[in-house]
Parts: sequence; C-alpha cells; structure tokens
Amino acid sequence: MKTIKFTIVLCMFCFVLTSCIDEKRELAKQNIDEYTSYVDSISNLELAEASSNWINIENGYNSSKFTAKENLTEIKENESLISDIDDATLKYEEFKVELADKERQAILMQKNNLRMSLLGKNYSNDDTKFQWLNKDNILNAYQNFVETVEINKDNYSREDWDEIKLLYEAIDTRKNTIENEGLTSSDNLKIAGLKLKFAPMYTFHRMGAKSEENAKAKK
Repeated sequence: MKTIKFTIVLCMFCFVLTSCIDEKRELAKQNIDEYTSYVDSISNLELAEASSNWINIENGYNSSKFTAKENLTEIKENESLISDIDDATLKYEEFKVELADKERQAILMQKNNLRMSLLGKNYSNDDTKFQWLNKDNILNAYQNFVETVEINKDNYSREDWDEIKLLYEAIDTRKNTIENEGLTSSDNLKIAGLKLKFAPMYTFHRMGAKSEENAKAKK
C-alpha cells in the first residue's frame, strides 16, 4: 500500500515538475517572440523616426532582450530558443550600423547643401584651399555668402553656424592671398562692408541657436 502511495506521489510530482518546465518554456518562447517582433518593428523605421527616438528604442530593446533571456538557463534543449535570440540580436546590430551610416550620409549631404548655398556652384568639395576664388569673383562670393546667411539666419542650427564660421574664415584666408594678386581697392572696400555686416549677425544668431539647443536639451 505504501509503495502504491509513493508511486502516486512520485507521479504527481513528476507531472507538476513537467508542467512547470513546459510553462517556463512556453513563457520563454513568448518572450522571445516579443523580442524578435520588437526588433522587426525597429528595423522597419524610417531614419528620422529612428534617430529622434533612439534613446527610447535602445531602452526598450535592452529590456526586451533581458526578458527574452531570463528563463533560458532553466530550460533544457534550449538551443533553438537561443538561436532565435541570436538572430534577432544580429538583425538589431546590423540595423544600428545601417542607421549610423545613413546618419553620416545625411549629415554630409546637409553640410554639402549648406556649402553649395553659401559658396555657389563653383565650389568643389575637393578644393580645401578655395583656389577657385580669384580677384574677379571673390566679391561676388562674399555677397552671395552674406546675403544667403541673412536670408536663412533664423533657420540655422548651432552646427550650421559653426560650419558657416569655418567657411567664412576659409574665404578670408583666400582673400588675404588674392589681395596681392590684383584685388581692386573698390572691391576690397565693398568686401570690408560685407564683413562688418556679417560679424554681428553671426554673433547674435549663433548665440541664439545655442540657447535654443540648450533649452531643448533640458526638456
């Protein structure tokens, strides 16, 4: 009789244990499915949306991955589950690399568009010394530069103003060379007037862009 009771208890224990293991496996699979679905949804986001929400995306990813891996050590024959996690993780890392590459390309394109608007069609990315500027066209270059800045001054970011300053200094450096190559006193005087116009405009609006950026960061 005691043997029968022991057998019954043992069977019940095995049943409960098996049920518990099956339950944990099912929960783990559910969590992994949620993790892979989360990664799939991220990889379908547009560049602007992903970039602007990246902190929330990264936090959600880390939380989802932690939950997906939480019960795996207690489950036997979990290789397929681990493989699902690894596949989703690889997909996420590939998306991060792709996103970073797209962001770099977007930044370069934005910078090039800014330079073209300020310097005109004769500007070339390969000409870091601005040798395309000469005594005959440098006044027009200054005029286009200052007029473009004046028109768009309320739309530039702090990074734009920093780039504007670099370009402006590069033009000035080139002008110092051109002065010895026959730049007329009339053109030189007009350039001086444009420089007087640019300096306070740069200082005021660059400071405003930085203040606006700091206010957004605090939010």
